[in-house]
Amino acid sequence: MTIDRKKMLPFILTAAVIILDQITKALIVKNIPLFTIGYSFFEDFLRIVHVANTGVAFSMGDSMPFILRRICFGIIPLVVIVMVIVVYLRNDDFNSLQRWAICGVLGGGLGNIIDRFFRAEGVVDFIDVKFYGLFGLERWPTFNVADASVVVCGILLVISFAVAIKSGGNKDGE
Repeated sequence: MTIDRKKMLPFILTAAVIILDQITKALIVKNIPLFTIGYSFFEDFLRIVHVANTGVAFSMGDSMPFILRRICFGIIPLVVIVMVIVVYLRNDDFNSLQRWAICGVLGGGLGNIIDRFFRAEGVVDFIDVKFYGLFGLERWPTFNVADASVVVCGILLVISFAVAIKSGGNKDGE
């Protein structure tokens, strides 16, 4: 099976997200004590903090037993990521935006999985944004570069699929 350049190039984004995510987390761990605020910008709108998350989004599942967390939040997502890569490489129907978005989601997913396997304290989260009481939240749950990549690229992916369905096709003229 030969893999063409247009499929491989977006993996640059995967690598960039993983590298940026791990560098920022290492800087946070080195410079900000756990469960403290390191920096605050625009009064307290944006804060750089250091928290550890042993669960998943919004700390769900952090009270589960360690082995169950390892399986549910480490091994199963890793298997899903491998499956996504296989589908990605075998599929010729994704357009350019979809390929880049998928690779951004993969980079974010892998960035957090690295933490789950190699950081005893869990996933390092550090971006804390004021949410002004919207949806009952004074502050949005703390997140990191990997989380941001998954959300932004995931939204782009959903929009690109919706546009492709509406227009009756998926190719972008490549």
